[in-house]
Amino acid sequence: MHTAKICENIWRIGANLSSAELFEGIWPIPYGVSVNSYIVKGEKTALIDLVKDCDNAAGTYREQLQELGLGFDSIDYLILNHMEPDHTGYLAKVKEEKPGMKIYCTKKAAALVKAFYKIEEDIVEVADGDQLDLGGKTLVFAETPNIHWPETMMTWCPEDRVLFSCDAFGSFGSVAEDRVFDDQMTAEDMEFFQRESLRYYANIVSTFSGFVNKGIAKLADLDIGVIAPSHGPVWRDKPETIIRMYQEFASYLAGPAEDHITVIWSSMYGNTASMLETVIQALEDSKADYSIFKIPRDHVSFVLADVWKSRGLIIGMPTYEYKMFPPMAHAIDIFDRSHVKNKKVFRFGSYGWSGGAQKQFDEMTSKLKWEYLEPVEWQGAPEQADKDQTYAQVTRLVKEIREM
Repeated sequence: MHTAKICENIWRIGANLSSAELFEGIWPIPYGVSVNSYIVKGEKTALIDLVKDCDNAAGTYREQLQELGLGFDSIDYLILNHMEPDHTGYLAKVKEEKPGMKIYCTKKAAALVKAFYKIEEDIVEVADGDQLDLGGKTLVFAETPNIHWPETMMTWCPEDRVLFSCDAFGSFGSVAEDRVFDDQMTAEDMEFFQRESLRYYANIVSTFSGFVNKGIAKLADLDIGVIAPSHGPVWRDKPETIIRMYQEFASYLAGPAEDHITVIWSSMYGNTASMLETVIQALEDSKADYSIFKIPRDHVSFVLADVWKSRGLIIGMPTYEYKMFPPMAHAIDIFDRSHVKNKKVFRFGSYGWSGGAQKQFDEMTSKLKWEYLEPVEWQGAPEQADKDQTYAQVTRLVKEIREM
């Protein structure tokens, strides 16, 4: 991969991490993910964010720096917008190569530099509005806490109207060498990154949606020409596109979200699954927009993306030893951690000798402000009356989300 010139004396350098990785050790990235860093060159040279040394990412960075006639030992300032190891993992090695290099970060980040990498010297703590003059280029720092760690900041270059936004406005997915920028992408590329931006947001950022809104409001007075995030494409043609997408994603926290229903189901011996045909028939008859996922076959990462954008949820789940089916309990726990709130929800499911799933389900979702339709539960295999009741409840759910 080669460098990509954003404007005069500002370049993107980066690497694609393998699809074999689990992002944060949790989320699958079947299409990989890019890690982006940026060189800003005035009389002095700054590197904005780093990378961890996997998949030869550090070697890729070295090659790209060499294209610019640089090396890690020629960097004057390292700007750490965010301390998560995918952006800092190579820090100790870089500091060995350039011992006197100044590290600019927030006060909270400085404590993490010490904790993660045992580095205490040459750290400059910055706060809102602080500036670094590179000689011909200025970097202005803006604290944007909890997007998505408490120490996070963004960096703004006013001369070129470039916002280095860190994990905000990011996306899953590898970036092709000849399509780093939004104006280079095909319609298919754009659709892909819109989809993967939603999944990235739902998986990584959704918990902090309130802080996303605050961060976007903080940027309102900036005349942004380029958004340069730490993951995904660089938005130089229409940066407002990704800003609007993130505003929309963040708005789903309070609701209403999109006129969409996500069906999530699991079954032990087929008795809960036998109701799925009725559910789908009711959705089809109502001309609803819906998607279906099976737990645990489908990874919760992909389920969460659709759940986040949906006004309505339909959850099919049996009772398992007096409680929820364990894989579904895991999914509900992820929804809780991700603050999936303000949904209309209908649940159906079978039980054997005893119920109990509904009780635990109610307890686990009690803080999510979900509005529930009366569930349908049955012992063993469903009767026609159970199917008729389920059909009616699904039809009612579709009607109610359209009225939100």
